[in-house]
Amino acid sequence: MSLCPGLMTGVIGLAMIVLALGSNMISSKKPAGSASGVPAADANGGGCVELDRHFFTWGRRKQLTEKNGKTSKVMTLREAVRKYVTDGCSVTFGGFIGRDCVAAVHEIIRQGIKDLTVIDDSKTDMMDLLVGAGCVKRWEGAYLGYGAIGLAPNIRRSVEKGVPLKIELEDWSNNGISMRFLAGAMNLPFMAIRSMLGTDIVKYNPRIKVIEDPYEGRPIALVPAARPDVAIIHVQRADAMGNAQVWGFNGNDENKARAAKHTIITCEEIVSTDEIRRQGNLTLIPFYCVDAVVQVPFGCHPQSCYGYYAYDVLFCSDYHEAAKNRDKFLKWLDRYVLSAEDHMDYCAKVGWDRLQKLMRLERHFNRIPG
Repeated sequence: MSLCPGLMTGVIGLAMIVLALGSNMISSKKPAGSASGVPAADANGGGCVELDRHFFTWGRRKQLTEKNGKTSKVMTLREAVRKYVTDGCSVTFGGFIGRDCVAAVHEIIRQGIKDLTVIDDSKTDMMDLLVGAGCVKRWEGAYLGYGAIGLAPNIRRSVEKGVPLKIELEDWSNNGISMRFLAGAMNLPFMAIRSMLGTDIVKYNPRIKVIEDPYEGRPIALVPAARPDVAIIHVQRADAMGNAQVWGFNGNDENKARAAKHTIITCEEIVSTDEIRRQGNLTLIPFYCVDAVVQVPFGCHPQSCYGYYAYDVLFCSDYHEAAKNRDKFLKWLDRYVLSAEDHMDYCAKVGWDRLQKLMRLERHFNRIPG
């Protein structure tokens, strides 16, 4: 049996992360020289200089807002979620094998938002957290699990035991859900595809309509457009207007942003529009698709963000073990999410030293130019 290149790369990557992090415990200790918890560089350029560079736009948010006036869409994560994510709305999240919107999910949980319909392709710990916190009513998508680590305990508990509540499930293939977002992005009522015709998904999902192709006379499946109320997408960098740039795998993010009624961009860095224009070909999502821009460094942790920080496999493993038991999961949720004032507080709980190691590990293999 042979492993596909992507799986082999993932296995090797996990092994290297484990070796790099070792058996260090999670620390909530704030770095020296920082009252807020954001690390500062030492006089010799060592220590937390990379983290300091990573946060260099955090203090410029107000400056960028004032400079851009009414064109600026910059707000806090709390403001963006409160404004656009409401009880009973439908939502989709960006990222695929990285760039997961974990910080936004934490904020949704902190605000106690309920009865969400999540329309998505494949999701791991983000959905497990939302389901475990009782935020989700319905799922429309292809895959729910925990990737290389195993099954998603909260999702399985919800489906099998109705704890904390039993979510509705509607199955699609990854290609099927991707075509739904494409239809929504193109303002079409449906998309015609051949995917899923050889599966039982068509049998159990009545919203997939199989007709005879009027041109070739062969069966073809019609899938309805996905038009979620909100898309939340994490990118490496964006300007205050919402021009969002992505390095690495794009997934369905461009179509999700265009299909949704509102789009929240979370990003590692906010940069000037001039900086965006220098590499305009990397702008995946243009400003006219975006309603809010939020800077959340390490906003994907414990997942990875290409060019910024690596996948924290040990943290995910600890979460997965805790989530197997409902009481232990609730304690984990209280420690890292509910008791955290905001995302920066979450980062402090995880430990700045730990985050810096993940950044150095990622930049050893994948460094974004510029």
